[in-house]
Amino acid sequence: MAKRGGFPGGMPGNMNNLMKQAQKMQRQMEETTKELEEKQYEATAGGGVVKVVVSGKKEVVSIKLEEEVVDKDDIEMLEDLIIAATNEALRKMEEETANQMSKITGGLGGFGGGFPF
Repeated sequence: MAKRGGFPGGMPGNMNNLMKQAQKMQRQMEETTKELEEKQYEATAGGGVVKVVVSGKKEVVSIKLEEEVVDKDDIEMLEDLIIAATNEALRKMEEETANQMSKITGGLGGFGGGFPF
């Protein structure tokens, strides 16, 4: 008697169900990506004297500097603080993106093939 609902070669499963699940996952990922791109992530450095805000699109939205951090004789320190705050804000954004996508995929991250993570 012939097997029904399987893949050629006896691989179990229902291709139609698999495709529906993949499409649902893709829709969820697209919705989540859009939501994450609209969010903003903030980080500070130097005890709060430098504040950087980035968007979920990996764009710097704003940089705020407290007056006391602006020292014309120590530009290098200010540059380092801006870099540190920017990198931390981007790290927060990446971490939330990875967590949200992992919830959708159930940890099936390493697929390749067009998944944005």
